[in-house]
Amino acid sequence: MSIQEAKAAFEQHIHQNVYESVCLQFHGVEGYDVYNCSIPFLWNGKTYIYGRVEKREIWAGSWVRLFEKTGPDTYTLVPGSRAYQLEDPYISFFRGELVMGGTHVRKRCGAIDTYYGYFYRGRDLDDLEYFTTGPHEMKDIRLVELADGSLGVFSRPRSPEIEAKYGSASIVGFARIPSLEQLTSEVITSARPIDGLFGPGEWGGCNQVYLLENGRLGVAAHQSFSQPQPGGEPLAVYLNTAFEFDPDSFTVSNKKVIGTRACYPAGPAKRPQLVDCTFTSGLVMRQDGRVDLYGGIGDAQEGRITIDYPFSAPIRK
Repeated sequence: MSIQEAKAAFEQHIHQNVYESVCLQFHGVEGYDVYNCSIPFLWNGKTYIYGRVEKREIWAGSWVRLFEKTGPDTYTLVPGSRAYQLEDPYISFFRGELVMGGTHVRKRCGAIDTYYGYFYRGRDLDDLEYFTTGPHEMKDIRLVELADGSLGVFSRPRSPEIEAKYGSASIVGFARIPSLEQLTSEVITSARPIDGLFGPGEWGGCNQVYLLENGRLGVAAHQSFSQPQPGGEPLAVYLNTAFEFDPDSFTVSNKKVIGTRACYPAGPAKRPQLVDCTFTSGLVMRQDGRVDLYGGIGDAQEGRITIDYPFSAPIRK
């Protein structure tokens, strides 16, 4: 089944697959959009989220800010918190430290020159240390602590050369290293490619990774394709997806669509080409056994939908 067919089949049963659907509210940054956030996370007894903050009419001019949860689906800017010149933040935990990453866009004379993944680490949200940089023009690098205490690293190279070699516009790779001190652009670049994730012309990447009790890795991801429009620019269609990856056998299983733009409340898009776009943030477990799936919508808002747990084994605690 193609990803277009999988999307259509999923959307025929949205009322069965989605139990709640809301947009998050953000305070303290009035006049700005907040979208493509990290997952909400608990730190010292409070719930926080990192959000991409940007004016609607601005492109590639965002900052990442820290927000504290102050009500149901409501977050308020933490006063005096640091501003990071990044896009699309994400978080992971490794040996008790919080690791926050995002995409840093470098400009030359006002035009985009290149971009890199930047990584920060620490035990104090007010003082995270910038410690390494990812490869040139690579987004969606994700980290996970593995069962043996080592660090799993997912890469996402995308280029014309990748498409010529593999058929898809991007691929995902995986590497295992002993610790954060070994996380370098060379390690990420050399990550071994994972087969079977994307079809011809498609692209995507990992967004949040979870160690499962069966030793596999549950991955909340995104998968994308271009949809031609009569007389106009093609739509960039982004879907919320999930799959399981076995780091020992290097195999993918249980791959599925878990959300589309149609699952979230109606709202604006930053550009007309992004009306069918939801960029996965990740999953948060609920007490009722379901999960809250967070995702940026239309590069203008952050949404939350409640869905069934997508993996075949529980997340290891």
